Amino acid sequence: MTIQRRNNVHCLGSGPKTIMFAHGYGCDQQMWRFLAPAFAERYQVILLDLVGCGESDLSAYDHEKYGSLHGHANDILDVIEACATGPVIFVGHSVSAMIGMLASIEAPERFAGQVMIGPSACYINDDDYVGGYNPEDIEGLLQLMEENYLTWIKKMAPAIMGAPRFPALSMELLNRFERNDQTIAKHFARVTFTADHRADLPKSTVPALILQCSDDLIAPRKVGDYLHAHLPRSRLQVIDNTGHCPHLSEPSTSSAHIHDFLASL
Repeated sequence: MTIQRRNNVHCLGSGPKTIMFAHGYGCDQQMWRFLAPAFAERYQVILLDLVGCGESDLSAYDHEKYGSLHGHANDILDVIEACATGPVIFVGHSVSAMIGMLASIEAPERFAGQVMIGPSACYINDDDYVGGYNPEDIEGLLQLMEENYLTWIKKMAPAIMGAPRFPALSMELLNRFERNDQTIAKHFARVTFTADHRADLPKSTVPALILQCSDDLIAPRKVGDYLHAHLPRSRLQVIDNTGHCPHLSEPSTSSAHIHDFLASL
């Protein structure tokens, strides 16, 4: 099995620099369709599916390897080694923002910059830290997912996308979740929503752009402020938007901020 097949890698464009897009929980590379084509005019663009998602090789999903986000971070480094030209700009949505950061800590020389869309280093409130959810909230969501996956995704998809402002996008996300392998989805959800990478933030030396929506139930504004305060060489841009997916619901604004960041590197 090749790395390209494992992660369903597709490459666009042929620019001198490389930009890689990695999707959020339960999604796939189609979520970048409003952003990636424009960047392909100037960059080599790499699109991929995290193992266990989209059209990746589901047989490659190992519960032990992917029992932490480091397993996916190692996959990112594999794809960079196999496909990238020079240091990459890594664009990660939600959990992939942390996956990309972990990869950049492991091999900073392979990264020129990182764009974090709706990132969270920890979803669980802890003393003065506001992650957005109490421990019992997260456990309740995960328990509901175990008991009734379809009920869980019907609850989560609108919250993630920002319904009722974006009903068509919410339905698209729900349909994407319905196609996921439920065993993998449940495992990856627990890994995602219980991860705590706050201690890793100061280790990242790669310039970072944090893109956050002004009204995001998944990663509240205080989460973005925390990342900006603890992530070296970072800048924070808040998009006036509802939901967790500005690359879908506000692609022009997201693209403009990314272009400005790239021009600063």
